[in-house]
Amino acid sequence: MEAERIAALFTREDGSFLCARWGRPVAPVIFGLAEESLAIFSAAIRAGFAHAGHPVAETDPEMGANLMVFAVRDWDELAGVPDFDLLTGQPGLPGRLSRSGADQYRIQRFDADGGIRACVMLLRLGGALSEAHPAALAEALTMRAALSFATEIAPEPSVAALIRAAYDPVLPVAARDPSHALRLAARLVR
Repeated sequence: MEAERIAALFTREDGSFLCARWGRPVAPVIFGLAEESLAIFSAAIRAGFAHAGHPVAETDPEMGANLMVFAVRDWDELAGVPDFDLLTGQPGLPGRLSRSGADQYRIQRFDADGGIRACVMLLRLGGALSEAHPAALAEALTMRAALSFATEIAPEPSVAALIRAAYDPVLPVAARDPSHALRLAARLVR
């Protein structure tokens, strides 16, 4: 993967660049899935972060869970989640997602050093995602949660290698300069 493509993956609509990884162990919790799908999602999250060399924990000391996945058939179901507006910081989000026809949505929060502190992932399984295989959906979700991607990514070997490179302990947990893409590209050549 070339540095230009890497830079594009982390460049937001306003032109700003942010490549951030988790700065603390990931403590996932998943709501709204059947037992068999829940096991697949949990295993995919653990395997994905193990591949990146990053720990997964049962709980985060400050937050309890810091990677929260909400799977619903329709966005209206989120109205029943207590304090959902406080959790997301985006009042009226379910309505906006419904009006836009979205099937998924991701919110990330960051620590003072720029590392990912928390991630809330919302999945509407009643739409196009209803046909997705649980393992493929779980893999995609894990990859999207691993870094602060500004664009949609698809699970593929080059993206998995990029995630692994971004978790190199000699790199900072967050970078705002697009030249960081050069450092990542160099690690992919090895």
